[in-house]
Amino acid sequence: MSDTTDILELPLILPAQAQKHVTHNEALLLLDALVQLAVADRDRSAPPALPVAGDRHIVAAGATGLWAGQEGQLAVMTAAGWQFLAPRPGWQAYLLSEARLAVYDGLSWVTPDQTAGSFARLGISATADAVNRLALASPAVLMSHAGAGMQLKLNKASAAETGSLLFQTGWSGRAEMGCTGSDDFAVKVSADGSAWQVALALGAATGIADFPQGLRVAGSPVCSRASLVGTVTQSAGLPTGAVLERGSNASGSWLRLADGTQICWHHGFSVANVSTALGAGFTSPAVSWSYPQSFLAGSAPVVSGLADGVDCWLAAAAPSASSASLRVLSFLSKAGSQALRVMAVGRWI
Repeated sequence: MSDTTDILELPLILPAQAQKHVTHNEALLLLDALVQLAVADRDRSAPPALPVAGDRHIVAAGATGLWAGQEGQLAVMTAAGWQFLAPRPGWQAYLLSEARLAVYDGLSWVTPDQTAGSFARLGISATADAVNRLALASPAVLMSHAGAGMQLKLNKASAAETGSLLFQTGWSGRAEMGCTGSDDFAVKVSADGSAWQVALALGAATGIADFPQGLRVAGSPVCSRASLVGTVTQSAGLPTGAVLERGSNASGSWLRLADGTQICWHHGFSVANVSTALGAGFTSPAVSWSYPQSFLAGSAPVVSGLADGVDCWLAAAAPSASSASLRVLSFLSKAGSQALRVMAVGRWI
């Protein structure tokens, strides 16, 4: 039969042993040292200068003096001096200097932050569940670098899955940003957690930014795909409709800008001839061009253009806000018709 116990190696009282109290007291002293184990520290390599009976330490590496060669051992100060106890794997000790628990893993004493721990669920001031396996209730969360940069990674299984940050009010979604249902990055918002509006979309393949709901800058009217090209309107110098308006009819084409500028052009008509004598040259009959869109009343546009014939040029006589009288001039008589290309630039408002 062994003289000690199998686990803590406490001395056993043997049959017919004399002075049994000595063995019994030694076992009690070992229990006193190991039960509810709490040590002062684990980073001391030499004993303190003024130890007190009952002091307990974990001997650090590079031990010297009375602790030499006792690295990793439990050093207990007794009436007889320092006593060293060899830990076994799984022993736990509370570190008073660090206010946390350490476990002996067979080689050294480690705290939870020094081990590769794994938890099926973890709740910090909150209850984790099967879906929210990590749950935290806190006024704030701080994640800082460990000497350089830092990344927060959200990895999804495939492009069709979701990797996003969801912001809620009363457990109902109000804003979400990330890759939802594709690898494009999007920011979307909701007033009720049910109907969502995509405010910003960034194409994964192109990097092009799209604003499906339009864009408003410093209180200015919304700018969207629908409002860029459409019917132009204006109030007090500010656009109230589209930015650009493009159209055409039998009298030509026009481009109207929200700032009040208007451009009209036409190249689908001609004059019959350029054969009427005029001074040292010749002129065509007058032809009237009614603009496809009228200009601002009392503000005639600038009309210019050209005739397709060689040695010909175009002249406009007293253009009005709605039309212009055009003639083709030439130094040579032209019996055939001459095609015209004309343009008028002015203001529509």
